[in-house]
Amino acid sequence: MIRAPIARRRGAAQRPAPAARPLLEPGRGAVLMSLLAVGALAGCGAPLTRNLPHTPSAVTVVTFGDSVPAGTSCDCTPFPDLYARRLGAGARSVNLAEPGLTAGDVADELDTGEGAEAVRGASVVLLMTGANDLADAFDEHSGDSGYAEAAAGVQRNVTTALTRVHELHGEGVRVLVLGYWNVVEDGDVAREDYGDGGVAESATATRYADDALRRAASAGGAEYLDTSTAFKGADGRADPTALLSADGDHPNADGQAAIAAAVYRALPEPPQ
Repeated sequence: MIRAPIARRRGAAQRPAPAARPLLEPGRGAVLMSLLAVGALAGCGAPLTRNLPHTPSAVTVVTFGDSVPAGTSCDCTPFPDLYARRLGAGARSVNLAEPGLTAGDVADELDTGEGAEAVRGASVVLLMTGANDLADAFDEHSGDSGYAEAAAGVQRNVTTALTRVHELHGEGVRVLVLGYWNVVEDGDVAREDYGDGGVAESATATRYADDALRRAASAGGAEYLDTSTAFKGADGRADPTALLSADGDHPNADGQAAIAAAVYRALPEPPQ
């Protein structure tokens, strides 16, 4: 949404590494060595192998984006973490979203060690970015030509980010690109700050952003989720004020929960 200073990254806490276990437990070393010797003889020199049980890894939700998935102005749990909770007790959320990031910033983040490592371990990747790109054009009153230029950059950078996700992870990851109900303020705050003309202009800027994100998702092998229904209803006429924080720009706790529910409907059973 409207750019804010870069804040502390909101991510999943690192779990402590498990304590190392001794290779041979006391009193069992001689027994194990005897078994290995017998196995080698029985196999006439063939290598000794064991069939270890397969333990599926935990579902991991990795999120890149701006202040909306970061939970800015909410003082609540952001939607990526809420979505992960819906997937079960063992699911993890690695939320790398930061306020103020543009689509280009997110694409660059996937070239960092932290971003790349997170993607490699992901079951689901959520990407919500582009609002700041169009918010800049809105603030500059650049009109359709400015929105088209900004949207082209969003499409290009998000497509690059999606390509990078698939390069890092390969097969078996679900990727969801989220659109916006508005790239700037909405509801009562927008009507007060922008007036009717500004509210209509913000809808135009948002349409450019969402169209670019939809095209990028299609080109980049991802799914697209329209969040406007969660905030404005199926006909787009509902007032979203009750789902927004006091700044009119970011979701409150109910708004974050509404996005999480929409994500869960789109991806209820991610791959392990």
